[in-house]
Parts: sequence; C-alpha cells; structure tokens
Amino acid sequence: MARQAHNDGVRDESGDGAAAPRRGELRIHLGAAPGVGKTFAMLGEARRRLERGTDVVAAVVETHGRARTAALLDGIETVPLRAHVHRGTEFAELDLDAVLARHPAVAIVDELAHRNAPGARNGKRWQDVEELLAAGIDVLSTVNVQHLASLGDVVERITGVAQQETVPDEVVRRAEQVELVDITPEALRRRLAHGNVYPAERIDAALGNYFRPGNLTALRELALLWVADQVDVALQRYRAEQHITDTWETRERVVVSVTGGPESETLIRRASRIAARAGAELQVLHILRGDGLSGTGPAALGRCRTLAEDVGATFHTVVGDDVPRTLLEFARGVNATQLVLGTSRRPRIARLFDEGIGAAVVRDSGTIDVHMVTHAQAGGRLGGRSRRSPLTPSRRVIGWLLAVLGPALATAVGTLLRGDLDFSTNVVDYFLVIVVVALAGGLGPALLASGLASVLLNFFFTEPLYTFGVDTQRDLVTLAAMVVVGVLVALVVDTAARRAGQAARARTEAALLASYARTVLTHAEPLGRLLEKIRENFGLTSVALLEKRSGTWNRVAGTGADPCGDPDQADVDIAVTPEVHLALRGRTLPATDRRVLHTAAGQALVALRHQRMAATASTAERKAEATELRTALLSAVGHDLRTPLTSIKASVGSLRAPDLTLSAQDTRELLEAIEISADRLTGLVGNLLDSSRLATGTVRPHLGPVAYDEIVTQALSNVDGSAGVLIAVDERLPEVLADPGLLERVVANLVDNALRHGVPTRSDVDGAPVAVRASAHSGRVELRVVDHGRGLPKGHAESAFAPFQRLGDRDATPGVGLGLSVAKGFTEAMGGTVRAEDTPGGGLTVVLSLPAAEPDGEGA
Repeated sequence: MARQAHNDGVRDESGDGAAAPRRGELRIHLGAAPGVGKTFAMLGEARRRLERGTDVVAAVVETHGRARTAALLDGIETVPLRAHVHRGTEFAELDLDAVLARHPAVAIVDELAHRNAPGARNGKRWQDVEELLAAGIDVLSTVNVQHLASLGDVVERITGVAQQETVPDEVVRRAEQVELVDITPEALRRRLAHGNVYPAERIDAALGNYFRPGNLTALRELALLWVADQVDVALQRYRAEQHITDTWETRERVVVSVTGGPESETLIRRASRIAARAGAELQVLHILRGDGLSGTGPAALGRCRTLAEDVGATFHTVVGDDVPRTLLEFARGVNATQLVLGTSRRPRIARLFDEGIGAAVVRDSGTIDVHMVTHAQAGGRLGGRSRRSPLTPSRRVIGWLLAVLGPALATAVGTLLRGDLDFSTNVVDYFLVIVVVALAGGLGPALLASGLASVLLNFFFTEPLYTFGVDTQRDLVTLAAMVVVGVLVALVVDTAARRAGQAARARTEAALLASYARTVLTHAEPLGRLLEKIRENFGLTSVALLEKRSGTWNRVAGTGADPCGDPDQADVDIAVTPEVHLALRGRTLPATDRRVLHTAAGQALVALRHQRMAATASTAERKAEATELRTALLSAVGHDLRTPLTSIKASVGSLRAPDLTLSAQDTRELLEAIEISADRLTGLVGNLLDSSRLATGTVRPHLGPVAYDEIVTQALSNVDGSAGVLIAVDERLPEVLADPGLLERVVANLVDNALRHGVPTRSDVDGAPVAVRASAHSGRVELRVVDHGRGLPKGHAESAFAPFQRLGDRDATPGVGLGLSVAKGFTEAMGGTVRAEDTPGGGLTVVLSLPAAEPDGEGA
C-alpha cells in the first residue's frame, strides 16, 4: 500500500498518455558540527514516516557505535551493504543496485559527503543519491556544515583540519528541505565528555583540538548563516512568484547609489560602515541612462567596482531614464531596508526648479530608510571654502527680487493714483520699499532698491516730469535720503545677522571645547585622542605637541602624516607656554579659529600633565604591587619554611634524646618524616629559584626533540602520590621541541598541582582522580592534565598562573602557589603555551601545547 501511494504522485506529461517518472524529494539534516545529533534526527523523521505507513528502507546508516542511535533502526528494513575490495582491504558501501531494485518510497542514506571506496559505481555518495532521486525515490540524508565545498577553506582556517570529503553546495541547495540540527558548544562538549560521540581514547584529543568552544561557536555561526542565506533565497523566490514589491524587513540590506563621480568612493565607504554596524549586506548600484550616456568614464566606474569588492559589497548596473524610480525599483526588488545617497552637486539655483534625485527618493521611499551623505562636491562646491554672507541664501534671493519688484510696484501705485496722492506720499512709499528690501536682503539689495527708487521718483514724480533733471534742493535731498536710509537700515540688518552668526559660532566653539575637556577627563590616554580631534575638526594634515628641553625641541605627541618636529616647520604655531607649542600643518587658519586653538592648546598641556601624572601613578602602583608581592612571599615562605623545619627539628630532637627509647619502627617513621620535610623544602626552594630566574630573564632553554611519554614517566617519579595517576600518552606521538629538564619540571608541577587541588568532588568519578593524556593536532602536540576537583571560579583561568595563587587561597593546602606560575614561565620560554579550561562534568584541565619536532597533520 505504501509503495502504491508513492507511485500515485506520477503525472502524465506526454501527449500519448505515457507517465514520466517522478523525481524524488531530498531532505537533508544539516549538522553544525559532528555529534550534534543529525543522524538521530534523521532516523526520528524516518520512524515518523514509517508509522504513517510510508515504505521506508535504511540504505546506509552510520551509527558510530551509539546505542541510542542504533535503537532507532529497530523495525526499519535495512538493505545490506555491498563489499568492495581494494588492495586487499574490504570496504562496505551502499548497494545502489539493490536499493533501486527494492524501490522504496523513502531511502535513508547517511553521510551525504562520504567518499565511496574505489570500485564503486560513483565516486561520491551524493552521486548515488542523485540516481535514487532520478528513480523517483525520496531520500533522507545528513551532512555537516564543514563538508560544504564553499566552506572548506574557512573551516580549515578555524579548526586547522582540512576536509577530505566534501559535497557541492548546489546539491544541498536543491534539497526540498534543509533542517538545521544544532546544540550549544557547552552541551556538545558535555555530550562528548560523556562518551556519546567518540570512544574514550579519542575524547581528550577531540576536546582539546577540533571541539574547542571557539571552534564550535564559529562552526555554529557558519551553519546559521548558510541556512539563513538559503531561507533568504527561498523568500526572494516566493516574493517574485507572488509579485510582492513591498519591503519585508526580514534582513538588513543596504543599497548605495553612485554616479561614478568624485564623491562615489566617499559614499561607498560610508555605506560600508552603515552596513557593518547593522550586520547588513551591502550592494552598490550604478544607474545608466536609457540612451547609454552615463556621464562617467569607465576608469571611474572601475575604481568604484574595485572599492566595492574590497569592502565586501556587490556591484550592480541597471538602465533607466527616471533615476529615482529606477533606484527605488531596484531597492524594492532586492528587499533593501536602507538607501544611501549623496547630496546634490547642483547649485542651489538649479534646485529651485527641480527637487532633485535625493528629494524624490525620500518622498517615494516608503518604508525604506534613506541616508543623505554630504561630501566636498555638494552644492556645486569644489572643496574650497566659500565666502558667506551673514544672511541666509533664501533671504538674499528674496531681497534681490524685492529690490526690483518693490520700486516698480510703488511707481505703478503712484502713477495710477496720481490725482489722489501728492509728492510726499510717493516719497514715503519709496522709503517703505527701501526699508523692506533692506530688512529682507541686506546691503546689496538695499543699494539696488535705493538707486531704482531714486531714478523712478525723479523720472515719474519730480518736476519736470519724465526727465532725469533735478530743479530744487528739496528733490536732491530727498533722493540722497533714500540712499542713506537704505544703507543705514541694511547695515543694521547685516550687523544683527553677523551677531547671530557669531553667537552660533560661539556655541560651536563651546561645544568643541566641551568635547576637548571630556576627552581630557575621560580617556585613558587623552593627549593622542585630543590631538586627533583637533586635526579632524580643523581639517589639518598633522598636529604635534612640542616641548623644549635643554634648548632642543622634542615632539611629545603627534598625529597625522609627518607631524612637525620644530615650530618653524608649522603652518600654524600656537604657543601654550614658552617651552610648549602646538604645531599644525595643512593650511593657514583664520583668526577666529586660532582663538579656539589657543584654548585647545591649553587643554593639550593639561592632557600632557595628566598623562605624566598617570605614568607616575602607574610606576607607584607597580612599586606597591612589588611590595605586596614581597609581603606575600615572606608570608607564604615564612609559613611553608617553618612547617617542614619544625618537623625536621622535632624528629631530629626525638632521635637524639638520650632518655627516649625508640623502636626500629619509630626510628624509621621519624627518618621518613625528616626526608619528606626535606623534599618539601627542596621543592619550595627550587620553585623560588625558578621564579627568580624567570623574573630576571635568565632562563635559556636548550631545545631539541623530546618524547612526551619519556618525560611524563620521569616527572611522575619525583611527584609524591603519583602512583594513582592515569597515564595515557601514546609513544607513537610526534616528539616536541623542548628542553628536557624544563619540560620535566613543567609536567611535575602540573601533576603536583592536580594532586593537591584536584580531589574529586563527585561520587560518580570512576578510576584515577588525575589523568595525563596527549594528542597531536596541526603541527603541535598537547599534554592534558585532567582532574575532577572543584575547578576554578568562573573568570579565574588566567589568575591561576599568577605567583602565590592557591585557588584563591581558600584552604590550607601546602605550597606557596608558585607551581603553575613556574610551569607557565618555562613553557613560554620554550615557545609553547599553557592554559586552563574546565573539565566537562566538573574539574580543571591544564593543557600544555608545544610545537612538534616534525609537524603532524593529524586532525581531531
């Protein structure tokens, strides 16, 4: 019945009624890393289908000896594997012919990226799956993200392991369903430590190499991003099929429109920063006019394309006569959420008649955010500083218009009402026009209005009419008064506007000075940051603070390209004190800017003094720490010296007492106590001497090939209580480059520390409380000292290697806390590393890593 139901999906596509075979559907369980449970999830899906009556067959399933995974196969028909013999070795592979002959509705084919043994029909298992799908069989399969061909090099850089088995991304993308199987790195490491992924002999090597928390986090992110991309592709396909043009803000996308002009590189870099902050995809768009005339040369567009590739963006070119409409259509087509445009390069006069691309895009953008980026070419400027009037551009335009229209209007009114208005009324009208023009446009329009008013009053209303002659002194005074009134009112207006501009500049200067003050007060190294702010605020190429010592100028701090070394080399020299100058290069600054710079230079002097005070305080702090260290040393050594000395003295006194009769057993115990106390003193003095050698830099290791198994055996022979330590160091591991004597001391200290502080705190710990294991990975060999004690408090992994630290001094365990410190110092002197990490399930694992004498490529 199940097979019949499966064949019901066959459809007739030919004209003669012959049924074309239905292609099977592929469902892939994508694992973020090995061991996350993708095979378990796949078999769970298979069982659900089996319970629904579907004909399910297990073609090949890799259980890796996991009992819970194997249990899910119970009740599922299994097709026996086919044996392939190659060079005397037998390999069990998928029997493709048997599965095709059985022709189930659903076939379970694990490990899609698996490479088949030589002699099989296909080289890769995914090619076998393609044949099953072509035959109309649905397939359930699995693959890990590290096996995707496009991510192989990325995974190798992260984990150090090259992937030998890969599957083309396109094969996975064509799957009808891709289900991500993922768990947190911590949970996966616990699963690994409990033996649910690898056998016991591979656990520690895997934990220390491939399955490090950072590696697992990176693999998890790769898997999430890859699946997110596929979901996004599916969403775009759905939007296209349903003709949806509205923006769905499912993912941030930034589109920046460039013309290829000089501002384009600025726009791309600015858009790149916007996209980076939002974690968004960036697309660069260039729009060609329909007639093919872009107005930009291919060289400029080539530079834009190169820059787009450098910042990780994609470059697109589309054709359209209506630029705003074309831009918005493209943005909506790619489901963009943000647009980045440059401000117009056209002069302001041109923008009075055409709103421009930016305004049109902002008006019609809808839910898409639009960023307008300023640049040096905006408004027709070429990067230079323009001379500015105290009045706004709009007021100046209105003033010039009124200067022409006002006198003409007053003339028209006077002419039409000639019989009702006398000469004095006409004069007042002209005066009113001049005052209005002066208030609106300032001096220039006022002078024009005064001149026109004088001419029109003289021609139309002064006897003799319609001539330019003046017969009386009254008329002459009237005409002159018009000009004077216009000039005076315009001067008042200009002065008021200039005062307003000065007030605005004062506010700007206050904001700058407040920013400088905050920099001095809040930054750890304020001087460099302050000089960089000054350079940036005033558009300079370099800023330097110079100090004169013993008649020679010294550069205390500087920023920018080629800062000055002498005040005479500067374009602007600001003297803070006779001995301290602020030297600036780049351009000559106006007097208004120099006022702010004088104050900023004073702030720089304060920052210099603050920096020097901080250095003095740091020196004092180091001295205090040294004093504290000496105090801790005296305290620790005083206790740990006194204890064994007291024991030795008491034992010797008992042996020498003439009135004390001791048995042979008592004598042996006293001598043993003396020996143990002497060994403790020897170890203490040795650690102190080693710590002193490290502090003075006199440790000179003699590196050569050394075998870990030999060193561990020698080191443990000198450690008390090491009889119960589990040693799992394979003698076949590569040798390491190390100093044998130093390495022996390191291993002894690490094991001694584990025995002292690694007493198991859990009753379920089986076997030895401390284990020493080793593994090779990416040219390095790691030795792991594992205990199941209380471990370290969260965030104290680094402090465990500081001198005189004994797990936070929380107990009375013997020792001065120098063991791990000395081990770390010796290891780093040999070019290795030592780190502490949590033992899965509880405890502390100290990992000693040294370079292999002959780099080994074995992975996890």
